[in-house]
Amino acid sequence: MSAAAKLDGAAWLEHGEVALLLAVLDRDGEEARVVGGAVRNHLLRLPVEEIDVATTAVPREVVRRVEAAGWAAVPTGIEHGTVTVVIRSRPIEVTTLRQDIETFGRRARVRFGRDWRLDAARRDFTINSLSASADGAVFDYVGGLADLAERRVCFIGDPQQRIAEDYLRILRFFRFHAQFAQAEPDAAGLAACISQRAGLQKLSRERVRNELLKLLVAARAAPTLAVMAESGLLGPLIGGVAHIGSFERLLEIERELGIAPDPVRRLGALCVMVREDAQRLSARLRLSNAESERLAALDGWWRITAALRPQAARALLYELGPQSYADRVMVAFARAHARAADRSWRVLATLPQHWTAPEFPLKSADFTRRGVRPGKALGAALRAARKAWIAADFPADRATLKAIAERACAAASTGRDEK
Repeated sequence: MSAAAKLDGAAWLEHGEVALLLAVLDRDGEEARVVGGAVRNHLLRLPVEEIDVATTAVPREVVRRVEAAGWAAVPTGIEHGTVTVVIRSRPIEVTTLRQDIETFGRRARVRFGRDWRLDAARRDFTINSLSASADGAVFDYVGGLADLAERRVCFIGDPQQRIAEDYLRILRFFRFHAQFAQAEPDAAGLAACISQRAGLQKLSRERVRNELLKLLVAARAAPTLAVMAESGLLGPLIGGVAHIGSFERLLEIERELGIAPDPVRRLGALCVMVREDAQRLSARLRLSNAESERLAALDGWWRITAALRPQAARALLYELGPQSYADRVMVAFARAHARAADRSWRVLATLPQHWTAPEFPLKSADFTRRGVRPGKALGAALRAARKAWIAADFPADRATLKAIAERACAAASTGRDEK
């Protein structure tokens, strides 16, 4: 065991809600530490977001102490030793030290304990097993500090056994590798992932979606996805062909334009060529309605070229909305044979940052007062007017709008619907 490292300058540990919680749990015969990702990220000088605490106190003692301090204790996973403590509206998960006696995917039959070494050994990767006491001392029982220094992701113990406990660890291996590693994937871990890849079919679609979307925005997503594709792991996940080249080009363009990574857009660049691809992914990953609609809106990306006229680009932005417009243009850009700094493509891709589509200025009253009756005729007049307004490049002056309205009314009166 090593406690050589220190969490220097960890304001989140020294002050605020975490410090208050540790002061309550780390006394009177019980011990409490921050565990996992918060320790790992601080040592890597990365943002610390979620903070988890482990303790020797059994759940009922955690609840007793927390409520005595005036905080809320929510039994979010109390059968597995987890209580969510809410301090000043901030939730912090507190879990009693435990051993997994029997595992069933993410579920397990556990035994509570007081041994920090055994608790660390039940975790997935060495870099996630680190714990830190209230004074910032870091405890390492399985070589996590060395792996962190080498920027490598390694399973704790036998990779085959750890994966068999929960097949999601295959995806977590690649996701953490993409986030934190710098070299090739750990050979033993990669071999175990390949040999147990059939287990991915046993995972829920929601769990696969969550891990995959996190992987897509990781720092080294492109080379990691390439390894997964070469290893036969990516195709079965997405149910189709992975377009690694398009994905890599999209990342180059994002860097060139200073555009933040977007997991759904990146998923589209990686997987969607035609609408059927979007439909398959939506079902396979159980995407949200909004995510599915964004992927479906990529259909037609091949019609966009650097020669698209400014007026046509504005019309497309009006039709699709800023997000779907950016998705379609960025994917088309990624699949074009153009430099990431190409000026014409840059103008198209950044249009939503410089132009906001106006609201259609004509209303139903503008047509009814000209004699158009409510119903089909009014609907036809509105459609015709909107189409003409877009074609005229969104004019706002009264004379042009009046002419558009009068032409649409005339068309409606003769029964013609200019769709």
